[in-house]
Amino acid sequence: MILRILLFLIINFGGLFIGGLFTGEGVPSDWYQNLNKAPWTPPGWVFGAAWTTIMICFSVYMAILWEKITLKKLLYIFIAEFILNVIWNPLFFHFKWINVALLSISLLTILIIYMAVSLRTEMRYKTLLIFPYLIWLTIATSLNGYIVLYN
Repeated sequence: MILRILLFLIINFGGLFIGGLFTGEGVPSDWYQNLNKAPWTPPGWVFGAAWTTIMICFSVYMAILWEKITLKKLLYIFIAEFILNVIWNPLFFHFKWINVALLSISLLTILIIYMAVSLRTEMRYKTLLIFPYLIWLTIATSLNGYIVLYN
């Protein structure tokens, strides 16, 4: 179990790193600073704290799930989640395709909801481990949506 958690931690934080490579200047960039952002946009440090918590919880969730469902189903779900998560940064910050980024994060949110609902029988109370991800994606999707609507 510990090795599976470590494996998912490495992959998940690796995904954040890859996405970060495409962020460029990201939040401090003139482009981002000049966008009309939602009034509920949190300060920058919250993003790092949130993603650290999310990836730790999600890694534990996936390691537990490994024992509960077929490896093929686990891989399909995880690969889809990984790709949708990683591509958001380049879509939003590098290409500045805020509409496509919104689609990506919306699909990711739907996938995480699907996981929470469809796997609740197998995961029971351990489904709570996916809640930080779901809560953050709801907030992040609303932030991206606000930017699409007001820019």
